[in-house]
Amino acid sequence: MNTQIKQIAERLRGLRDALDLTIAQAADKCGVSEADYARYESGTSDIPMSFICEVAQTFGIETSALISGTDPHSLAYFVTRKGTGTSIERTKCYKYQSLAHGFRNAKAEPFEVTVEPCHQTMHLNTHSGQEFNLVLEGTMQLQIAGNELVLNEGDSIYFDATKPHGMKALNGKNVRFLAVIL
Repeated sequence: MNTQIKQIAERLRGLRDALDLTIAQAADKCGVSEADYARYESGTSDIPMSFICEVAQTFGIETSALISGTDPHSLAYFVTRKGTGTSIERTKCYKYQSLAHGFRNAKAEPFEVTVEPCHQTMHLNTHSGQEFNLVLEGTMQLQIAGNELVLNEGDSIYFDATKPHGMKALNGKNVRFLAVIL
């Protein structure tokens, strides 16, 4: 697994240790199985962005603290210049760029997501809250709650993120979209 995932895993483990929780207690609070929580902490598998957001919300810390190891400081506004957001490469196919990483107590988590065409099966995930996606470039297949949709550049979707969902790039080209997790 890549270095960034290992660093996030170390921060997850450090947070749990600081809160004096067992893996079972932390997993229960975050709504995942003990096995999944232990796997995320091990740094040997992908850590879904939705899980990182859930941990941050559950334990009252900033998502950016888990992603980058630094706490945000801005209270009035935070500008992210093109290409400068904190980047997270979860897997070969998925790359996230946090767009509000410097704003303290953000009510939403906006990301610019790039999905490369991969021959892997679409991985479905769920998380609390709602999500908004706006396709900026390319075409993506979205599976949500058993429905398959194709979204083109300029198309958007707002959905219940507790429903199983996943995305995949189509036509052999990258898809880039704005994802806002609420």
